[in-house]
Amino acid sequence: MAIEVNGKSLETDEEGYLENLNDWEPDVASVMASMDDCELSDNHWEVINFLREYYNEYEIAPAVRILTKAIGKKLGKDKGNSKYLYQLYPNGPAKQACKYAGLPKPTGCV
Repeated sequence: MAIEVNGKSLETDEEGYLENLNDWEPDVASVMASMDDCELSDNHWEVINFLREYYNEYEIAPAVRILTKAIGKKLGKDKGNSKYLYQLYPNGPAKQACKYAGLPKPTGCV
């Protein structure tokens, strides 16, 4: 599979995750979100940017429990909870947000 971003065809796996992490740019997230009928707000971007920083530091995409805890630590308890994250990413905060962030599917996600 592939998605079209700014005139470039980017390879994705069967679930829509980028094959090459270096292909990511902010417009990739916007295209993926529009395919899911989602408009990215500042709150979405906060999670996407957090995930990219987390991945750069730990070289792993966090599962939802770890994501929730890490966001709570950095962004506060009001954002570090499942209810808030599922409102932003109803298809699964770790799965959907990691996909938009150009990261691999988190370990342990089905």
